[in-house]
Amino acid sequence: MQKVILIPVIVAASFCCGFAFNASITNPDKKETNMKKVTGIGGVFFKCKDPKKVTEWYQKHLGLNTNPYGASFDWYEGSDSTKKGQTQWTPFAETSEYFEPSKKDFMINYRVENLAQLVEELKKEGVTIVDSIESFDYGSFVHIMDLEGNKVQLWEPKGE
Repeated sequence: MQKVILIPVIVAASFCCGFAFNASITNPDKKETNMKKVTGIGGVFFKCKDPKKVTEWYQKHLGLNTNPYGASFDWYEGSDSTKKGQTQWTPFAETSEYFEPSKKDFMINYRVENLAQLVEELKKEGVTIVDSIESFDYGSFVHIMDLEGNKVQLWEPKGE
């Protein structure tokens, strides 16, 4: 009777040990990170013939509360009603070179955490980093290119 109970226990223990051992070995090619990358949309930027007129049109017809940079949308992050976030909307002149080397007329800004660490990870993954991280009083920025040649702006807001 003891052999009958002992055999399933040994098989189960072997399976569990094998599973635990396999989970503890990391294959560098399949290594996954728990680092949170994008936390939200930081802004939407697009080219147009006359940014001033476009901004005025959106203010008049859609009620955007505009500023010299376009419009800012304030919101609160998740359940923490004290942690304020912001999304920027900005029209650029159609002749702007800010989106280069992309040939597209738009650029998305993504909010991220740990920008410096993320850039290092992206470099290892072969992602094209367009410039160096720049820091301002409202956060740090860097530009990358996606697989279709779209310039993407990554922003780590100050204090996050």
